[in-house]
Amino acid sequence: MKKRKLGIIGGSGLYKMEGFEKTKWKKVKTSWGSPSDEILIAKFGGEEISFIPRHSRGHKINPTNINFRANIDAMKQLGVTDIISVSAVGSLKEYLEPGKFVIVDQFIDRTFSRTKTFFDEEIVAHVSMAKPTSPGLSDCCEAALKKLNIKSQRGGTYVVMEGPQFSTLAESNLYRTWGADVIGMTNMPEAKLAREAEIRYCTVAMVTDYDCWHPDHEEVDVNMVIETLMKNASNAQNMIKEVIKTFKDFSVEKDPANNCLDVAIITDPKQRTKKTIKKLKNIAGRVLNKK
Repeated sequence: MKKRKLGIIGGSGLYKMEGFEKTKWKKVKTSWGSPSDEILIAKFGGEEISFIPRHSRGHKINPTNINFRANIDAMKQLGVTDIISVSAVGSLKEYLEPGKFVIVDQFIDRTFSRTKTFFDEEIVAHVSMAKPTSPGLSDCCEAALKKLNIKSQRGGTYVVMEGPQFSTLAESNLYRTWGADVIGMTNMPEAKLAREAEIRYCTVAMVTDYDCWHPDHEEVDVNMVIETLMKNASNAQNMIKEVIKTFKDFSVEKDPANNCLDVAIITDPKQRTKKTIKKLKNIAGRVLNKK
């Protein structure tokens, strides 16, 4: 297994990393356009990590307009093998109160205006998303949250809606009947693209509100969300520092992302042009360049 490197994708409220050393923002070009922002390269405890604010610094990018492909490609270019995705979400369960963290293990993708694959021209690939997150990274995040005494739940289903508007009451109640735990706007197609890039991926969802289903919280507004975001961001930074210290201690040998493209690409090799192979070199060069 190649040398592991951690990447962090910061959601709402998490736009920079505090207390890190040798920090520099680096511009990265990709075949898919520009990432959300420059990538922060930083060191903590001797480990170099790469960080990108999903909505850009200052929160300038609408969830639908995030260039998810460029973000994942940039991470891959920088040698990232493992991604911790931090995401602000609404709660669909009474006991998942604002401030609680959920280590997500399943998604329901309700987005409809986003390109969801790197393999949209000439080369077709079907990766498995049955188990969309990394058990080893989830173990690591769970241990970090427990050590820090941050309220959390291991396991949960995240409904990803298009946005940028919050749910209607009917939608919120529908998702609750599905047994979903949290709702947000950003982890799809991010998780799918990370899988196509053979990057191990874990989502830590930070609850900011009760969506609109709760009788005592009938409407979600930005002020309500921001207040909790600030508290969550501090906890998220502390969690990330603990994860950096220990993520290599948790086994990822049987992770579903490992070499998943070996059994995913269906297109006859004779049909692949040099142009497309070049475009996919960072994402799938390992398999496309095999003789």
